[in-house]
Amino acid sequence: MFQPTRSKGPYSLQTRLVLAFGVLLILFLGLAGFVLDRAFKESVAAAVEERLQLQVYALLGVAEPDEEGFFLPDLEEARFSQINSGLYGFILDAEGNEVWRSPSALDVNLEEANFMSQDVAPGQTVFGNMETPEQGSLAYADYGTYWSSLDQEFSFIVLESVEPTDAEIREFQSNLYLWFGGLALLLSIAQFLLLRWGLKPLQQLAMEVSSIEAGEKDQVEQGYPPELEAVSKNLNLLIKSERERQGRYRTTLGDLAHSLKTPLAVIAGIVDQVREKNQANGADGKTELLELDEQLERMNQIVSYQLKRATRSEKSRHLGLSIQVLPVVEKIINALQKVYLDKSVTVLRQLQEQAVFHGEESDLMELCGNLLDNAFKYCHGQIMVKVSNQDSRLIIEVEDDGDGIAEQDREWVLQRGTRGDTLKSGQGIGLAVTVDIVSSYKGEISIDKSELGGASIRVSFQV
Repeated sequence: MFQPTRSKGPYSLQTRLVLAFGVLLILFLGLAGFVLDRAFKESVAAAVEERLQLQVYALLGVAEPDEEGFFLPDLEEARFSQINSGLYGFILDAEGNEVWRSPSALDVNLEEANFMSQDVAPGQTVFGNMETPEQGSLAYADYGTYWSSLDQEFSFIVLESVEPTDAEIREFQSNLYLWFGGLALLLSIAQFLLLRWGLKPLQQLAMEVSSIEAGEKDQVEQGYPPELEAVSKNLNLLIKSERERQGRYRTTLGDLAHSLKTPLAVIAGIVDQVREKNQANGADGKTELLELDEQLERMNQIVSYQLKRATRSEKSRHLGLSIQVLPVVEKIINALQKVYLDKSVTVLRQLQEQAVFHGEESDLMELCGNLLDNAFKYCHGQIMVKVSNQDSRLIIEVEDDGDGIAEQDREWVLQRGTRGDTLKSGQGIGLAVTVDIVSSYKGEISIDKSELGGASIRVSFQV
């Protein structure tokens, strides 16, 4: 049994642009945030080094040698005099022996911190970081100097806790993330609104095309941006050429149907004359005449149907209005129950009220009429009609409890281009007309065995 399938559609143009600009925005803001964070850390580190260098110079300015090492009487920086203030000073000799420490550094143990004074040349400064058990992370500046009066080299070392600078960096990062997050949200909203505004002409064009499909408009209106102006003009030209082609098609069909009507009428008249002549002469040949009558009737059905199609109103469109299927089906069933009153056919219904057909009502009437007429004609007493919308498709299914259609004949009778006069005898023209209508609307048709025991014919159209 035919089951319609739908593949997942691609992302819309707006979704693609939103995703693309969103990724670009994330990359840009992420890179900008990384650069700003790195730049701020480097500026803070430079400020710490400059501050440490100034503290070293401050120690040098007040340092006085004495018998035990150095004496620093006046320390301008008060933190050198406060225990565990976060600022500590040391003076080491060339062998790394301590000759002075600030009062604030009484609890600082350089040996436990594994600090080794480097061989710093006089006038040079080495900066770095160290860990102490009590004070935690410290930044230091190691400055080498030569004291001429003592004829010795010394290292002036200043250490400062990095906790205040770390807190400053954390606060900056917090503010950076907050502002960049708000900026990203604001830019995302602005981007979405700008894209909607920029793509509005495309949405309007899509709405107009939908209106044309629904038969509400005749053509696409003008006034689009230059990028879409050519598209709208070409769409209008395409619609115009399609209508002209349909007009030529109707004219050709009408001419053909009219051309066939006359010879068919002549043949029918000759058959009547032959029948009357045979009756008058008592000759046989009833079987051949009946077969000829049947073929003439089928040819007349073909011509009548094509003539009706050809003479439709020029205002009709292949993409017509939305037609409610339920009233059409009920109308046909009521009519056929009167025609086949002697068979007392029971009709089972599974009809959705919201099911619609996008096209011409005459085509829907012709299609449902042929399917139901065949079901009434070949059933034993029961048929089932199903109409529903499933997965954006209109599905019409007619089943009967008759003898059905042989499996080997199902594909053959639905072959595209098969005409009514080449179908298996007994099936009539109805199925050929149905295939013709389904093909014209790009629909699908399949034949299977019915749950009732006979044939099940299923037709589906894209909604």
